[in-house]
This record gives sequence, C-alpha cells and structure tokens, in this order.
Amino acid sequence: MLESLPVAILMGAVLGFLSGLGVGGGSLFILWLTLVLGLPHAQARVWNLIFFLPCALISSLFRLKQKSLPLKKVWPAMVLGCVCAGAFSLLSPYIHLGLLKKGFGVLLLVTGIREVFYKRKS
Repeated sequence: MLESLPVAILMGAVLGFLSGLGVGGGSLFILWLTLVLGLPHAQARVWNLIFFLPCALISSLFRLKQKSLPLKKVWPAMVLGCVCAGAFSLLSPYIHLGLLKKGFGVLLLVTGIREVFYKRKS
C-alpha cells in the first residue's frame, strides 16, 4: 500500500511543498525512503539529492523573482558549499560512516536548539 503510485505522488507533493518552504523536506524524504520503503541509507542519500535539485532550483527562482534572495550575500557560501561538497564526496570513502552520522546528528541538534532560542533583531 505505502509503495503505491498515489502514495508516492502524495509524499512527493507534501515533501516538495515543505522543501519549498525551507522546512527540510529532504531530511524527511530520507526518513521516508529508509524507514517506510526500506531502502539502504546510501541509496536514500542519492535519491534525496536527485529530489532536492529540482526543488531547490524552482524555489530559488521564485525567491529571486520576489527579490527576497540577497544573491550578493549568499554567493560566497554557494561557491564554497559546492567546492566542499565535491571535495568531501571524494573523501567520503575514507571517512568512517559512524563519525559522519554523529557529526550530522550534532549539527541538527545545534541547529534545532539555535532555532528554538533565536531572537530576531529589530
């Protein structure tokens, strides 16, 4: 039942919507793929990247059209993010998977705590 086409379309729509809002639909997509559909984590990561690219492109284009994306401010982060993603993709076979999982967990925890206690400057 959960592997049927209507459920896949519904999940794609919901997770695409959340991704467009910046909620983190990709992380939820990995959970869906691994916990519900039983895919191995390595395959789920690949499908997450494939899912994320069009979602990110479309939502970024809308943000640019709305003039709510300060491109000059985020350009250095975009370039460095691409360089580091490529470098660490090449290095990933040499890094212990458990260390990556723990590091990602700490990053999510710190980010979540920051979001809870963050106060916007007036």
